[in-house]
Amino acid sequence: MDFAINIDPRVPLPLYRQVYEELRQAILSGRFTPGQKLPSTRSLAQLLGVSRSTVTQSYDLLLSEGYLETIVGSGTFVCRQLPDELLNAAPMLSKLSPASSSIRLSAYGESLNDNAFLRLPEAELEISFSYGRPAFDHFPIDLWRKLISRHCHASQEVLDYTAYSLGYQPLREAIASYLSRSRAVNCSAEQIMIVGGSQQGLDLITRLLIDRGDWIAVEDPGYLGARRAFLAQGATLFPVSVDQSGLIVNELKTSIMPNIKLLYVTPSHQFPTGAVLSLPRRLELLAWAQTSGVMIIEDDYDSEYRYGERPIPALQGLDQGNSLIYVGTFSKVLFPALRLGYLVLPENLVHVFSRAKWLADRQCSLLEQYALTDFITEGHLERHIRRMRSLYNQRRQTLVQSLSTHFGNRIEIMGENAGMHLMVKINTKIHDDEIVKRAALANVGIGAAYPQYLKDSPGSEFIFGYAELNEQQIQEGVRRLAEVIPD
Repeated sequence: MDFAINIDPRVPLPLYRQVYEELRQAILSGRFTPGQKLPSTRSLAQLLGVSRSTVTQSYDLLLSEGYLETIVGSGTFVCRQLPDELLNAAPMLSKLSPASSSIRLSAYGESLNDNAFLRLPEAELEISFSYGRPAFDHFPIDLWRKLISRHCHASQEVLDYTAYSLGYQPLREAIASYLSRSRAVNCSAEQIMIVGGSQQGLDLITRLLIDRGDWIAVEDPGYLGARRAFLAQGATLFPVSVDQSGLIVNELKTSIMPNIKLLYVTPSHQFPTGAVLSLPRRLELLAWAQTSGVMIIEDDYDSEYRYGERPIPALQGLDQGNSLIYVGTFSKVLFPALRLGYLVLPENLVHVFSRAKWLADRQCSLLEQYALTDFITEGHLERHIRRMRSLYNQRRQTLVQSLSTHFGNRIEIMGENAGMHLMVKINTKIHDDEIVKRAALANVGIGAAYPQYLKDSPGSEFIFGYAELNEQQIQEGVRRLAEVIPD
């Protein structure tokens, strides 16, 4: 049994007393729990390199004070009924508030201590229109298990450190080839860095490019996860409105605004409205960024799913000014527990991002990187995307039809031709929070869009995720909502 006890023969306190104090403190602090068996005096003496009599003296003293008890034939245990000192101290300790701690958080830590930051887990409801979750039951789990097993048996390298914090080179090459085909992204494997999901990518970007007080322009409404990452780093946010053609670039050009350092945008499927940034605005935005020296963050989180329209190339492929960082993830396409995403970086930023990634977590899981490489290069990724695009299109059509059937002209549907969610404006006088509560009572989960706004929200807007729901669940969920949201 390992037993961590610190004793020092050089200090004047007798060794038996040092052992006694260490054991007593471990019991009082809860390291050793009531009823836990302790090593025999002989074993502990050998472990500490002291005489058996030294340990025996310590045990005897603890026994006499009621911290330990012996059971004949079984050994020595922490007493199940501890002394009054501990019983009296426990309530006092429980009353101590975080403010009484001597530990001071950094400005970054304080920003995370804000209760508004927390997103409480959603209640388990029968039908949930939560967004961002794929159809887990349609993922080829047997194939994925086979790919993982292939590399578990093939090499011990997956257990070791890697010298390349940018990520597994064959995976970066596979991603570069895939992005070139599917998204018209212009990059080499040397510009790609593997990250632990897009959220880590956003965190690294913000840490490396933003100082406290710097301004970041964001879509309004926009992705709350990105905004929280920016605010945690001490950035100040500048909201830019969105319409049916995406970000209104003219607001960036004509508004009296501060010195913007970064712009965060979701041009292929704006979150949450679903708007697609038009080609004229894309060109206008890139020209503005190049002239003003602003770095653009393009989050292309679910661009794989477009229905009935030709895919729109990524903004990155149009950039001629080396002024854009492209962010992508596999969690929406495959499954959220796969914490692998990627950044496509301008060449002059690769070195510093590589060092920052090394300091953050050294590397992403090699085993999953190996399996994902095979998943892409053997064609499984694009086949899976084609299957899911067809499935999600059916579910999208079911949702749109159900909303039209049960709500008629009381609703306006936004962003229905892309992605894994759509936004719906409902003509009602009931407050958004009341609708969410009524829906929960009907065992239906739905999210209001107003938290995604920086400026005042128009209200009565809701985000409907449909990817993980089957058609029967979608129809039943909408029917129940119509019952609790009257005219």
